[in-house]
Amino acid sequence: MTTSAKEQELLKGLANNDKKAIEAIYADNYGLIQHFVINNNGSEDDARDIFQESLIVLYENARSPEFSLNCQIRTYLYSVSRRLWLKKLQYGRRFEAQVESLEDTVPVEEDLETHEKMSRQYGIMRGAMGKIGEPCKSLLEAFYVHHKNMHEIASFFGYTNADNAKNQKYKCLMRLKKLFFAQYKNGN
Repeated sequence: MTTSAKEQELLKGLANNDKKAIEAIYADNYGLIQHFVINNNGSEDDARDIFQESLIVLYENARSPEFSLNCQIRTYLYSVSRRLWLKKLQYGRRFEAQVESLEDTVPVEEDLETHEKMSRQYGIMRGAMGKIGEPCKSLLEAFYVHHKNMHEIASFFGYTNADNAKNQKYKCLMRLKKLFFAQYKNGN
């Protein structure tokens, strides 16, 4: 089964952070996830959290050029949500043997493992950014988060020219890399 043109458009919109596409995916699919979570010992807050995590997994995959969705978005989100919720129930020792089943599930173990690995790495990076200090933190954020060019950065941080700003960015990046891999080795 392949996805319809409408769903391909929604995936493309999701990958591009299109608000209308995200709202459409939410409107079409949240009710199913909410129903599943609430009927399996969860709350509305749990359902929102699980749906958001599932949407993030789909978003990360939709941005990858290698990703090809071979089922409906609804089926994919349900499968990811179901696995996340069951994992949370098992972790919280609230797991009950009777869990609602649905025929249209998709194997998503690899997607979840990738998502969890990326989440861990993001956490390590956030920690490294917290330890890097100023002005490196602000300089790297200006370049990588706010997409400022070297001339703007040089002007803002008071460097004499864009080349000096570029050299400083490189030094900061090497420092961040060193902090990241030191934490990464200790954490894994």
